[in-house]
Formats: sequence, C-alpha cells, structure tokens
Amino acid sequence: MRPRIASVVLTLAALMAAGAGGYYAGRHELRLPELGAFPLPSARAAQVVSGPVIYHRDPDGRPFYAAEPRKTADGRAFRPVHASEDVSFEDALEDVSAVSGAAGTKRVLYYRNPMGLPDTSPVPKKDSMGMDYIPVYAGEDDDGSTVRVSPGRLQRTGVRSEPAQQRVLSVPIRGSGTIQLDERRIVVVAVRSDAFVENVSEVTTGDRVKKGQALLRLYSPEVTAAGALYLTDLNGAGRDALAGGARLRLENLGVPADAIAEIERQRKVPRLVTWTAPRDGVVLERNAVEGMKAAPGDVLFRLADVSIVWALVDVAERDLPMIALGQPVSVRARGFVDRVFAGKVAMIYPQVNKETRTTRVRVELANPDGILRPDMYVDADIATGAAASVVTVPASAVIDSGMRQVVIIDKGEGRFEPRPVKLGRRDADYVEIRDGVTAGDKVVVAANFLIDAESNLKAALSGLNGGVPK
Repeated sequence: MRPRIASVVLTLAALMAAGAGGYYAGRHELRLPELGAFPLPSARAAQVVSGPVIYHRDPDGRPFYAAEPRKTADGRAFRPVHASEDVSFEDALEDVSAVSGAAGTKRVLYYRNPMGLPDTSPVPKKDSMGMDYIPVYAGEDDDGSTVRVSPGRLQRTGVRSEPAQQRVLSVPIRGSGTIQLDERRIVVVAVRSDAFVENVSEVTTGDRVKKGQALLRLYSPEVTAAGALYLTDLNGAGRDALAGGARLRLENLGVPADAIAEIERQRKVPRLVTWTAPRDGVVLERNAVEGMKAAPGDVLFRLADVSIVWALVDVAERDLPMIALGQPVSVRARGFVDRVFAGKVAMIYPQVNKETRTTRVRVELANPDGILRPDMYVDADIATGAAASVVTVPASAVIDSGMRQVVIIDKGEGRFEPRPVKLGRRDADYVEIRDGVTAGDKVVVAANFLIDAESNLKAALSGLNGGVPK
C-alpha cells in the first residue's frame, strides 16, 4: 500500500513542477527554441564512419556528386562519403510520410502487396510471410502502369535515361565471297582460218599488255589471198575499193585494222600478218607456240581487263528482302585487311543454294592497282535501310522477353512506366521503334533491369493488362 501512495505523491509533484514552470515562462515571456523541419536520417545522431568510400559530394552540401575525387571551381576538394554515411532516402521518405499521415495531409487509398504481387487490399493486412502490406497514399498511385523508385535507389543503381531520337538507321548485312573477273572484260585472240604461227612476242601468262601491242605473227593462205584481192581493188578502183567486198572479206577473217591499214599504205600484201591485243588486260592464257598450225577458232591468247572486278558475296536467305540494286557495299579482302574497297550491288542472282540457303550477290569494284585477284576471299558489309529518318532508341533500352518487347519510360521524379513497343530494323547501337514511343520520350538506357528488380516491374506490367487495385 505504501509504495502505491509514494507513486501517487511523486506523480502529483511532477505535475505541479511542470505547471509552475509553464506559469513562470508565461509571466516572463520566455520562448522555446523553434522547431525546424523534421530531421532526416542523415541529420540524426552522429555515427561512426566506416566502410569504403562510395561517392564524393560537394563540400558546401549542394546537390553535386562525383564517383571519383574532384574539386570545386575554387579548388576545394569534394568530401568523401563512406558507406556508413550514405543517406537512406527510403527511411527519410517513410518518416516524412508518417508525419504527414499523422497530420492528416495524405489519405491512404489502398494497401499493396510488399513483394510486388498484383494483390491489393482496402484495409491493412499481412501476407503469408507475416509482412505488412504497404500503404499507397493519394497522389502516389498515378495509374496502374506507373512505378516509383526512391532517389536513394536511383543513385545507387546508376539509372540513366536518354530521349528517343529521329535518325537514319543503316543496318549492315555481312557476307563473305570471292573475287571474280568481269565476264564482259575477257577477250580471246584467235584466227578464223588455217594459219601457221611464225613467231610469238615475249609475253607470258600474267603479263600486262596494252591495246594494239603485238602478240604474234602468222602466215595464213586465205588471208594472203584476200589481201591480194583487196590490193587489186585498190589499184583499179582507187578510193571506191575502201568500201568494196575485198576489204569486208579481210575484216571477216579477223585481220586487225592495223594490218589492213598497212596494205593500204604499202600497196603490197605482207607474207606475215601481225595479230595485236584488242584491249588492255592481263594474259590469262598463252597457247600460241612458234611453228604451230592454228585451226579456225583455236584460242591463241586469252586476255582479261582487271580494272573492274566482281565480288560474288553469299547472303543469307533471310536477309534478301533488305537488299536492293545500287546499295553501297564495303569490301575488305582478307589479304589486305587495312584497305576498304567501295562498290555497289549490281546483281542479285535468282538462285538459292539449297545446301547453304544463301543467294549470291554481285558487287562491282574498281581495281585500279590490280591487287584484287580472282578467287581471293573477301568480307562484305552491305548497307541497307531507307534514307528517311525513323524513331530510334539505344539497343540497351529494350527489354526483350521473347514474347514481348518493353522499354521503360522515365516520367521524372522517380516515376517510371513500362511500355510495350514494336521494333523494326536495328544496327549495332540503335533499334527502330515503330509503335509505342515518339521522338523526345525519355527512355531508361542503363540499369533498367535493376529497376525491374527494385521497383516490382512485374506488378506494373500487370497493370497494363487491366489490373486495377480493388
């Protein structure tokens, strides 16, 4: 009984002391220290500094941060912030929300599942693991597809956003092939009548020859007879013989124009006729041998002009719809990796190789130095894509699940909206967006998968399918 009486007496004494102090303060107009804003966790009692340095901040406390040591404009070093000193924005926001809720400034709309599941409740409750459902206040729900991430998590995860932009998207298609001669630039030196080779010039396979250069001298009875007839016409009819049948016969026998001009100038038929190169080129074959008899049609020399060559490139069947005539092509020869040869698509062959499922594409290349040789292996990049600009985002912004493609729209102030998109062409860095994003929309390009993990993105995606809190 006595302890109880003592307790009552002490309580009454404390109340009387508090009343007396208030009366004294009122009579003497004493003021209590003004209360500032609610202290955030970073302004609470000092704690022991520990852990590694996670970032550096402005020495004056301004909102400037750096991942590496740096200095201000006036030469002062940024202050290192250790792991134990990092501000917990989540705790700060919870404290402010609690105070605001106590003051009646926010109204709880509903409670959501703490694990991010699409499950809400109009009253407080716990999940199967005993965790309290999280209250959602008025003004915080936005819509069912928006998620929020606290500033602390944004800072730690390194979230970065970029606006979608209009740009011309060039998508290279790569293929390999070989160098081949231009079929239209190959000529054959042959006779159209029986002939005997008297001598051959000092040219061999692989040598370069010029147009009009002497290749061989031969004797042909039929050419000699036609030359004598032409000489008779020249001596008898004068200039009218230039258009007569004898000259036409010499031309039909393949006699070079220089040899016919020599008959006109010398007014005699030479025993041997000189056969010359019909064009510039490289000697591919030399079959002429001194003393041999050549029958009509026998190939004595085969020449090829290598100033223009073909690159025959094999392209996968699935890439054919993106290839068109005239598209620019960059070709690299495996023997000359430091040089790039520019060309254009000149032909898309109509056949598909049934073993490799590829189609051959012909690319015309200038070869003034002659370093591109037949059967040389090359790698080609065919530039495809329209000249018009399209809406693009960085390739890292797209989250592709295989069934759907999503980008995360940065709506500012820690709010993010996952949005399904339709993709088009892509290159090494950017992807065309055909639907879902317009130019200027800010999309998350870094740490978007961390937003998925930290912000319960799956719950927000369910909101896109019509999930509304109930």
